[in-house]
This record gives sequence, C-alpha cells and structure tokens, in this order.
Amino acid sequence: MNLPDAASEARVTVTLDEHGIAQVRLSRADKLNALDDAMFDSIIAAGERLAAMDELRCVVLSGAGKAFCSGLDLAMLGTLAASDLNLAARTHGIANRFQQVAMQWRALPVPVIAAVHGVCFGGGLQIAAGADIRVVTPDARLAVMELKWGIVPDMGHFALWRGLVRDDVLRELTWTAREFSGEAAQALGFATHVDADPLAQATQIAGEIAARDPSAIRAAKALFNGAADMTAEAILLAESVAQDRLLAARRG
Repeated sequence: MNLPDAASEARVTVTLDEHGIAQVRLSRADKLNALDDAMFDSIIAAGERLAAMDELRCVVLSGAGKAFCSGLDLAMLGTLAASDLNLAARTHGIANRFQQVAMQWRALPVPVIAAVHGVCFGGGLQIAAGADIRVVTPDARLAVMELKWGIVPDMGHFALWRGLVRDDVLRELTWTAREFSGEAAQALGFATHVDADPLAQATQIAGEIAARDPSAIRAAKALFNGAADMTAEAILLAESVAQDRLLAARRG
C-alpha cells in the first residue's frame, strides 16, 4: 500500500506491501536525488515512520530516475560553509541531523537493502553504507567525493564502512576521491552483490528475509549492531539472552 506522505516527505516515497516489505525511494530525480535541506528532512521523516511500524519486516532503499544519489547539493554546501551551524551538537541520539540520514538505516530494527544504480557519490555513498546489504549495478559510479570539495565525509562514513572495507583501501579512496565502478565495488567491500537489476535483486532478497520469523530477524539485527563494540564475553551473553526470549515466545 502507498503510505500517505507528510509535507516533509515530498522528496521520498514509501510503500509497504502485504509481506511487510517497505520500498523507500529517493524521489528528486531531476537533480539525481542530490541532498538538499528538504531531502534531509524527508529521509529522516521516512526513517522515523518506518521505525514505528510493528508490521515492518524489511526495507528496500533505492533512488528514482537515473541515479541512487549524487551526494550533497552543491548549493547547500555553500550555505553550510557560510553558516555558524554547530555540527558537533547531537540532535538525533549519537548523531547530528546530517549523520542521521545514513545512521538511521543501520539503527532500524529490521534489515535494510540498498539498490544502487547510476551515480552514488559522497553523501549518497554514506547513505548506502547505512544499509545492511547493498546490491549495485556493474556500471554504477561510486566515489567518496568529499575531499574534492575540501571537506571530510561526515555522515557516518568512518563508522559505517569500518569492518566492511579494508582500512588502507578506504583511506586511499577517501583521500583521492577517485571514482570506482559497481563491478569493482564488490571486490573492494562496498557492495554485497553486483546485478544489472539491483531493485529486483534487492526485492527478492527482502522477500526471503520477510518469510523468516520476524522476531528472530530483529533479534539477529540487534546482535549484529551490538557486536562490533562488545567483547566476546558480552556477545555470547547477548546471544543467549536473545535466544532465551525467542524460545520462551515459542513455548508461550
């Protein structure tokens, strides 16, 4: 079903099917889904709505038109440079507003799959990093673009790619801002799958996930999210606590 859009969500569409799979589409196609102020608000609002859906089982995140997301709108970059905005202020839990558009996908209690085509630059690549799984076209163009403009990636780049992309590779691509293809992205660690039709492949994977026990899927995502910063002892205990709850529910 199509979910009614709030005014702040005009640049993002959200649909939910009968299996609990949400299709979230960045919808500023005329600007290659570039991130302007309204787009930031729209993405965050969509994430907040999804987080409140008990029936949600999986999310597929994609871009309308010719691209996934071309990154920060350059007009907005000029506005930010001229402002006295305090980016160190935490406005969304551990994140600021700009980081939230990427971090919220990792924080959602269900798996998120990004379907990437066309260009995926800068902030767009960081949004894709927030997904749990990424399906990318072989001819997609990706880049850690920020150093080209004299800034650093600051929307979760260093937190989200950690453990996925080899450290020296991530440093080189960050410092050079060079482009790489979707085909290369898989070998580099930026893509899970390479497919000519990433939306179809992502939706197929979402269907397989949605067919599993939703409580177990959510428990597994929570364990994945917590494990990176936990000791082995804490991870083992968290596994046991989650399993106790799932088994108790089956008995109950």
